[in-house]
Amino acid sequence: MAGHFSEFGLLPEICKAVEDMEWLLPTDVQAEAIPLILGGGDVLMAAETGRGKTGAFSLPVIQIVHETIREALTGRKSSRPTSAAPSDVPTKFKMNVFDRDQDFAIDAKGYLCQSRDHDKWQGCRSTLGVNKGMYYYEATVTDEGLCRVGWATDLASLNLGTDNQGYGFGGTGKKSFEKQFNTYGEPFGIEDTIGCYINLDNGFVKFSKNGVDFGKAFEISQNLQGSTFFAAVVLKNAELLFNFGDSPFKFPPRGGYAGLSKASPSAVSASNINGGASASAKTKPGKFKNKCSPSAIIMEPSRELAQQTHDQISLFRKHLPTPQVKEVLLIGGENIKTQIQTLNEGVDILTGTPGKLEDFISTNKVSLSQVRFFILDEADGLLAQGNQELIMRIFNKIPKRSPDGKRLQMIVCSATLHSIEVKKLADKIMHFPTWVDLKGKDAVPETVHHVFCRVDPRVDTSWQQLKSAVKTDGIHAEDKTKSGSQSQESLSEAVKILKVGYLVKAIQEHKMDQAIIFCRTKLDCDNVERYLIDLGGGPNAMVNEYSCVCLHSDRPPKERKANLESFKDGEARFLICTDVAARGIDVSGVPFVVNVTFPDDKQNYVHRIGRVGRAQRMGLAISLVSEVKEKVWYHTCPNRGKGCSDTRLRDQGGCAIWYDEKEYLADVEDHLKETISCIEPNMKVPHNEFDGKVTYGKKRRAAGFIFESHTAELAPSVRELAEMEYKAQTSFLTLQHKQWMKH
Repeated sequence: MAGHFSEFGLLPEICKAVEDMEWLLPTDVQAEAIPLILGGGDVLMAAETGRGKTGAFSLPVIQIVHETIREALTGRKSSRPTSAAPSDVPTKFKMNVFDRDQDFAIDAKGYLCQSRDHDKWQGCRSTLGVNKGMYYYEATVTDEGLCRVGWATDLASLNLGTDNQGYGFGGTGKKSFEKQFNTYGEPFGIEDTIGCYINLDNGFVKFSKNGVDFGKAFEISQNLQGSTFFAAVVLKNAELLFNFGDSPFKFPPRGGYAGLSKASPSAVSASNINGGASASAKTKPGKFKNKCSPSAIIMEPSRELAQQTHDQISLFRKHLPTPQVKEVLLIGGENIKTQIQTLNEGVDILTGTPGKLEDFISTNKVSLSQVRFFILDEADGLLAQGNQELIMRIFNKIPKRSPDGKRLQMIVCSATLHSIEVKKLADKIMHFPTWVDLKGKDAVPETVHHVFCRVDPRVDTSWQQLKSAVKTDGIHAEDKTKSGSQSQESLSEAVKILKVGYLVKAIQEHKMDQAIIFCRTKLDCDNVERYLIDLGGGPNAMVNEYSCVCLHSDRPPKERKANLESFKDGEARFLICTDVAARGIDVSGVPFVVNVTFPDDKQNYVHRIGRVGRAQRMGLAISLVSEVKEKVWYHTCPNRGKGCSDTRLRDQGGCAIWYDEKEYLADVEDHLKETISCIEPNMKVPHNEFDGKVTYGKKRRAAGFIFESHTAELAPSVRELAEMEYKAQTSFLTLQHKQWMKH
């Protein structure tokens, strides 16, 4: 069993917040994932719904973000000398973390450089420079983008080649000095290696590409004679790898040039921009700008999930000391001006839905320059919504190195990761991820009883009495359906009515005071809601035993939020929803789920019934399965069903299909490798052989108590067997003794 949260190295303040939430011990997925994320690795995690995936990624991310801010601010508060102390003087050629633009990233070794800003040039220079001799270094293009490399003094602009202090050569095949861009050599791009030469003895600069020397590019100006020159680069959405001679060159220089790292000490000078008082204000330690620039981005497939994750982060970080971690939520239905104002006040962890995140990123309301974490929650749900291209667009804009040189960490999690789409996405965006797979193949938790009831209008004609009270989806409005008819259309309409009657039977039989009811379409949800409210006395009834609310995308965001809170608080007994609520919505302690329509996707079935049986509490999931095919809406029209009345089948150009729940049930049973128990229309569920009589919504009884009656029944037989064993052993030993005496 996993130890306490503190054993993972989490801050005491975070552990206290966890204890406040009555999380006494970490779940398995938390025990596996938290150390991996704290260690800096990419993580793919899969676990049963309700097993704490949000905590598994939120807790370590909050800690790392907090520590990053604290280190930056501590640097600002510490007393720094006006010039670098001797021990601070760099002794090795690498790119200078103090002499760079804000959105220019450098890896820990100081050789791999990157900028993911698509609009602005970001520049940097080396830690050491040379003032005499003939030297060479290589820069290899490791990703697509625009770049210029060359030489510059420490008085030059970081935008290499735009003033009279630096000489550059760009990927477009242009050399640059004082904003004069002239054709030179040839263009270069990804995987090309550019050789950068400087001859301070004879006063000129030249470049090569993959070993091909392009000849003299610049005469060094008279006013720069005797100056110290540093390796320099400027990037726009590009990445370069530098080699100053510490490792073998791809294309060794000829003509007496030496690698920069081989320069004699007398020819080398350290940059004056080294973290002391003269450091650039943009990169000076102690500056931490989180205005519109988060350290972590969390993408959720729905508003409800985004709100839920945002709220949990608020709870997790509440005891942290100054500096506080600031979390911001970006979802639809909120005032944009207020959201922009909140971002301007500072953001460290940004949670949002795909469309809203891209909207703010593409319009530069959110900067990606400081992102350390990109987290995709419910990844299979995000991909099912068609967000892969959107995810890739955002991913490609994020620097793969943060300004302090840390590598971008990717975290992908869901209740189900076993899909080709998720694996393909992981291959594209993750760096040797560790799989935390505590779910394996889909299975139903032991705390969930799931059963189905056959709905057959050919046998049960009680739907005829409900016909006037139950409103259906209208797909048979033009068909000639009537009582007693065995036509496919009449039976389909009868199923829709009969299912509502069976739903009420299930509620009454199990005295359900809290349940999630799943319907296939938003229209079905609305119709069931209307029927139940009317059945309980109408919307104005003082006490409505069928009080319910709806949760689907056609309801305004504020109403959806209010409805979910109403259900959580117990004001509404029933939450009627489409599969949006099956994607990780955290409603603890729900004892019942009813599938009015059996899902056509086996993963959705697992998600739906995963709403119950959490925290060792027993749950019951009842599915209503039609014995005849049901005609249902399947809108492919431009308006996605709004105002549509085309009841023709899809293969005829319409917006309807025949829905076969028996086939979908067989698919689920094959997927789970089990036979789901069938119950009668009276909705009575037989006692489980091992669990005995249970109370749904309550914790499972201890195994010893469950088997007490079995022990009492078996006791006489056990005693009889013991006596028989004793007699047999005694007889055998007596016989052996007699044989021994004969010999």
